[in-house]
Amino acid sequence: MAGRPRDPDLERRLLAAAWSLLTSQGYDTLTLTQVATRAKAHRTDVYRRWSSKARLVTDALAEHLPPVSEVDTGSLRTDLRAFVDDLAASWSSPWIDGLVGLLADLRHDADADIAFRTMAERRGQPLVNAITRAVRRGEIRAAPDLFLAGDLLEGPLMHRRLFGRQPLTPDYLDAVAQSAHRMLTGTGVAT
Repeated sequence: MAGRPRDPDLERRLLAAAWSLLTSQGYDTLTLTQVATRAKAHRTDVYRRWSSKARLVTDALAEHLPPVSEVDTGSLRTDLRAFVDDLAASWSSPWIDGLVGLLADLRHDADADIAFRTMAERRGQPLVNAITRAVRRGEIRAAPDLFLAGDLLEGPLMHRRLFGRQPLTPDYLDAVAQSAHRMLTGTGVAT
């Protein structure tokens, strides 16, 4: 005897509900029950798909987080600046404060941790592509440590937003991109 047919857009509704709750309430207060209610679904619908809040939120981020643009301006310096702008849009969102709670939960949820890392790598691919183009154009002598390059761009934004509680101004974003460019090209330290 066949069961009730699965609702084809249920997962999409659940992810949209999780994103809506994340952006309106933050990670810490989001519950799987709230997600089910918001999506007009049953709690069991959520638990069948996601074993934890961290896994659900990671999938919601992967689905709804604004993408990092794939930009080829012809120059590493301006490619880095475009990349930083897209990162800043995410780090300036009010829901980002809850990211600390998600990161803490990832330590205890291997599946969510793997999914989060996969999403982060996918979001970092435009940077990898920009650096690869810069190497081909001769702007960079040798391929740098790509993880360090990403850390040089996103680390300051995260620190300024979460710990310094400061806005990500255009001048600050210029300085971050310029500093990373100087390190990658070996043209000296930013002043």
